[in-house]
Amino acid sequence: MALLTAHNISQAFGAFDVFSGVSGSIPNGGKVGLVGPNGVGKTTLLLILAGLSKPSAGGVHIAKGTRLGYLPQEAAQAFAEQEHTVFEEMVTVFDKLRQDEASLRQMEQQMVEGDDSEELFADYSQLQERFEHAGGYDYQIRIRQVLTGLGFAEEDWQLPLPHLSGGQKTRVLLGRLLLEKPDLLIMDEPTNHLDVAAIEWLEGMLKTWHGAILVVSHDRYFLDRVVTNIWEMNRSGMAHYRGNYSAYVLQRQERWQGQIQAYEDFQQHIAKEMDFIRRNMAGQRTQMAQGKLSRLAREVTAVSQGGLPALAMLNSKGWLQTDTFYGITRYGRVATTVSELQQQIGGLQPPIQPTTLRLQLDSKQRSGELVLRSKDLAIGYPGTPLFDADDIELRRLECAALIGPNGAGKSTFLKTALEQLEPLHGEVILGASLQLGYFAQAHDGLNLENSVLDELLNFRNLPISEARSYLARF
Repeated sequence: MALLTAHNISQAFGAFDVFSGVSGSIPNGGKVGLVGPNGVGKTTLLLILAGLSKPSAGGVHIAKGTRLGYLPQEAAQAFAEQEHTVFEEMVTVFDKLRQDEASLRQMEQQMVEGDDSEELFADYSQLQERFEHAGGYDYQIRIRQVLTGLGFAEEDWQLPLPHLSGGQKTRVLLGRLLLEKPDLLIMDEPTNHLDVAAIEWLEGMLKTWHGAILVVSHDRYFLDRVVTNIWEMNRSGMAHYRGNYSAYVLQRQERWQGQIQAYEDFQQHIAKEMDFIRRNMAGQRTQMAQGKLSRLAREVTAVSQGGLPALAMLNSKGWLQTDTFYGITRYGRVATTVSELQQQIGGLQPPIQPTTLRLQLDSKQRSGELVLRSKDLAIGYPGTPLFDADDIELRRLECAALIGPNGAGKSTFLKTALEQLEPLHGEVILGASLQLGYFAQAHDGLNLENSVLDELLNFRNLPISEARSYLARF
């Protein structure tokens, strides 16, 4: 049974169409990863599917009785009016259980005081069975497991919610959703604020999740381990793939190759039909040529509006269903003359090859063999030491990864190594002829008043067209 069904959803803001023609369904127990280019509208779609926003067109049907849970990408504004601690917020998930627990204690006290009525024993037995079935005897254990799994140290459990960072609030909200166990859990970048250990714990939790999942993530390894279907979103619709992310990449390449062949076949079909139309429009076969013109015009308009899938639907289900589904005549015009049709044919584009980001990181000069060395290094802030580092050495062409739990001091270590912070003791030695680049976590170094293009041009003097092409790669 489908818990959620989306049919031909479109979203526009003013004259700008964010996306259109998005359809899909999530069955009970389905685990779906939503992928697509940045800015294509994935977060907007999640808000629509979660019932938090209205689409410009199309509809969403949620099966009766389905409980939804939604995790936003950032939850900095969450819990604004609450003074709960982290642990107390988790406990609120089980308010009904706690009420039942209080009722059980009250009944037990009545029994101790001598009330041995059959009605009391029957009520107690029924309530106890319900309480046990709902996990009443282990809910506090589950809270501790979730908080620990998401990287909260025990001393953090008593922190008031308003005192938490945005990332910590997002983790609290994720923890609460996991404890609530909704039928459909919708998550927008759930791993953003998790360290490696917490991501691995979450993967294990979601693998055994009995409900359905819809998740947006840029972590391909997370998607590989968690989801069983991929929805690939673009401006003009959604493509569906079975399997995890790695399976999707292979299928997408195979599908593109098939689409290229189908496009070439369609071009040959166009050439053949146009040749007949031109030769016979004014001859004895005028009526046949006009019929071919009408059919070909519909085919070309369908492909221009909905791509090759629209042509397949046109051939299998006819014009009316295809026009209704893709909104062909709403967004386009079917040619009625040879010249109009020729113009539309000239505007057809072949299927776009799946893109991959290609980076070439070359240094303008060769550095010394030693890149970085530390000695007796302790990092942190005055009065707040974070950790002592073993003596380390990084040499030319080596590539090192720095990992550790949230709050351990990884960013502080980098800033210390780059001489942006003073070490508490010890020293960091940087090698000769180094050209340093630092990509900060919180966009430090960017002028937030600039446009994206201006920020790049302030850093490197490039022709406008070259700068735009470079930015398009990201």
